[in-house]
Amino acid sequence: EAPPKNAILLAGDSQFFRWKTLHEDLPDFTIVNRGIDSYQTSDLIYFADRLVLPYQPRMIVLHVGGNDVNNGKTPEQILADFKTFVAIVRKTMPNVPILYSSITPGPGRWNQAPQRKLTNQTIKDYIATQKNLGFIDLWDAMLTKDGQPREDIWVEDRIHPNHEGYLIRVKIMRPLLGKPDRPAR
Repeated sequence: EAPPKNAILLAGDSQFFRWKTLHEDLPDFTIVNRGIDSYQTSDLIYFADRLVLPYQPRMIVLHVGGNDVNNGKTPEQILADFKTFVAIVRKTMPNVPILYSSITPGPGRWNQAPQRKLTNQTIKDYIATQKNLGFIDLWDAMLTKDGQPREDIWVEDRIHPNHEGYLIRVKIMRPLLGKPDRPAR
């Protein structure tokens, strides 16, 4: 069966792939989830014509970048890949909003916190200068009051969110998704 057109398309890495409660957490939105484990921004570029463009979504939400940092890519490289991805999408969907979810502060990769923060800031600063791009800032909401990663919002690997971690995302993301398009049960 063909996926619905005009949906919100989630694309990116395991944080979306593993979001099993998505349709319970956002029941009033039509959402297609195309997250794939271990994805980097370069993978999104490579597979955009299969993973993104055919869906003709009304909005694209990305969660990607954490694996890029983990593989040693610089904020500049990640921003360049993000710009390339946006350009590919803009060729066929010039006005579709694209939201970028910040890289998250999982305690399992806390040794990468400086690079992760810098990557988030680099992309956030660029997005602030562009039309139809938005930034979903999850970083601070996932920290304790004294700026350390919360331990209670991750699964055992301390990299991927548990349900409570996803609900933080929902709270920050929901106001950016536009009008709900289906009745909440």
